[in-house]
Amino acid sequence: MSHQTGIQAADEVKDVFGDARNGAHRLLKIIIENEELALGLTKPACRSWEEDYDTLVLPLLDKELPCFILFRLDSTNSLGHEWLFIAWSPDHSPVRQKMLYAATRATLKKEFGLGHIKDEMFGTAKDEVSLSGYKRHVTSQSAPAPLTAAEEELRKIKLNEVNTDIHVNTTKQTLQGVAFPLDGEAVKALQNFRDKKLNYVQLNINFEKELIMLGITDATEVKDLPKRIPKDAARYHFFRYKHSHEGDYLESIVFIYSMPGYNCGIKERMLYSSCKNPLLEMVENELQMEVEKKLEIDNGDDLTADFLYEEVHPKQHAHKQACGKFKAKKTANGMQRCTPDPGLFPA
Repeated sequence: MSHQTGIQAADEVKDVFGDARNGAHRLLKIIIENEELALGLTKPACRSWEEDYDTLVLPLLDKELPCFILFRLDSTNSLGHEWLFIAWSPDHSPVRQKMLYAATRATLKKEFGLGHIKDEMFGTAKDEVSLSGYKRHVTSQSAPAPLTAAEEELRKIKLNEVNTDIHVNTTKQTLQGVAFPLDGEAVKALQNFRDKKLNYVQLNINFEKELIMLGITDATEVKDLPKRIPKDAARYHFFRYKHSHEGDYLESIVFIYSMPGYNCGIKERMLYSSCKNPLLEMVENELQMEVEKKLEIDNGDDLTADFLYEEVHPKQHAHKQACGKFKAKKTANGMQRCTPDPGLFPA
């Protein structure tokens, strides 16, 4: 069994899990305390699951502290009672708490037993995880959703590959893709990167553990970047690009997604592509890091100082400045040509 943060369930919690799977409880509240999964409280069943739901669940949701809720439904499967798993992470929670709970979700589900969990929800407001919120969730899950760019890419990959069978049973499927949690060391490295204690962080996906793991954090200059790009495996890279632009000293955060084409298998290409957007959303929203440029490359040969500069400060921006009081008109071959703007240069 893999543990995303090194946090494991206390013996008391494991005993309660066994009782719960046998139908002894309607609800379990699990918290992280003293670096282990601890029992918050249990509640017995009183009426039907719908009648019990709001009465038992909503009063347990703190406005500032995350927690996990396991709620027993009245349905069963071949393993026994079916449960709803709720990951509660309110907006006003400290970022460290949010990340800690996010990185421990997979551990808790495995400890309890994935086969017993019928459905799961993530919520930041009570309305999202109320009974009506859960019913909206069920309805939305059954309705076909339009494909995003990432999902369209996955669809094309699947169409181009044959005789491939991939199962991802323990991840959260969202419209943004497959959201694997970050390992605790990866979270810490990104926090240090944000705080300018590191200038480079490389991340990789551990497919067996279904985790985004920390790779390397070696001090890196622009000239070192090509050596950081594997030729036979995909990676995520965060690089602090230090440079001067128009007389100003700048430190721009650049995200690089390196995927060496068909040197990687279908599963690797699919999961790296699908996990990319959820990772960037977490970095930008939870860690409050502004990623100024996002690049996708298939090898490191092009990662030169000139290439990075032109990507961070595109020539078209300089072109518009050069035109100044001129109008840009497209020529027959699609290029742009500057001609005087008669409104600014009257005859």
